[in-house]
Amino acid sequence: MTSGNGTATGGGVTRDRTWLVAIAAALWGTDGLLRLPLAEDLPSGTVVFWEHLIIVVLLAPFVPRAVRALARCGLKERIAVLIIGGGSSALATALFTAAFQTGDAITPLVLQKLQPLFAVFAAWAVLGERLRGGYVYFAVPAILGAWLLAFADPLDIEFSAARAALLALGAAALWAAGTVLGRMVSTSLPSRDVTTLRFTVGLPAAAIIVAVQGNPYTVSWDNATGLALLALVPGLVALSLYYVGLRATPAARATLAELAYPATAVVIGVSLLDETMSATQWIGLVMVVAAVTALGWHERRAQREPVVEPPAPALAGGRE
Repeated sequence: MTSGNGTATGGGVTRDRTWLVAIAAALWGTDGLLRLPLAEDLPSGTVVFWEHLIIVVLLAPFVPRAVRALARCGLKERIAVLIIGGGSSALATALFTAAFQTGDAITPLVLQKLQPLFAVFAAWAVLGERLRGGYVYFAVPAILGAWLLAFADPLDIEFSAARAALLALGAAALWAAGTVLGRMVSTSLPSRDVTTLRFTVGLPAAAIIVAVQGNPYTVSWDNATGLALLALVPGLVALSLYYVGLRATPAARATLAELAYPATAVVIGVSLLDETMSATQWIGLVMVVAAVTALGWHERRAQREPVVEPPAPALAGGRE
């Protein structure tokens, strides 16, 4: 049974936590502020590697418990964790960065905005989530607003490199898969274990990426503080909040709440990084914030939710 206030689980009611996913996404928006100084000194692969290493060291006491919990799960959950850690955590970031290095800065931003469409399709294919007609009233303005945010002139778009486009599409697909598979795994594993496994699996994947790119693993002490903040704020803290919220938020709805990320990034860019925005970008910012806020309000009050979940799987031991 479900109600406008949440989903019932085990005789109790879990309140909707779309807002918590949005807060986590807003913390992701601080990434650019922390990453920019590091990007001037270190290769992108090295930064990703140290992000994972710092978080894994902090989560080391929880790794044995998380591994034992995963061992009790079925093959489907184990494969999902590998994809989340190796793909959505490490590889997607590397692909997105490589897209900027390979081609122009427009193509990756355009295709990253397709992430919600990937996630909605994956949620239908993997989780069996079905959409009511009302979902479109939140999805369309949110995606349109994200598009307006990306470009100073949204009608003057050029695509220059097929390779850059493919890299950006791969990143968007992997991030969307992480949203959907994270939702699936979080019904079988505690959120702390999902977070621990994400970074633990992502660490060797990040190390392989550094080796393939031929980048150094070592960094100077001058970058230690920046790497620690980057790992903790948009990394560990944001992901921890994200998985707690994801346990009570269908994946298709979560991916819209994640649009708080570009909104926060724009605000930080304008106020702290001296970037400028066109009139249409400001309109896009308002549209994203309004759509995400309205979606969360609607899910708390509507008698019919725009996203309908299938019956929740049993949580006994995290088995299929």
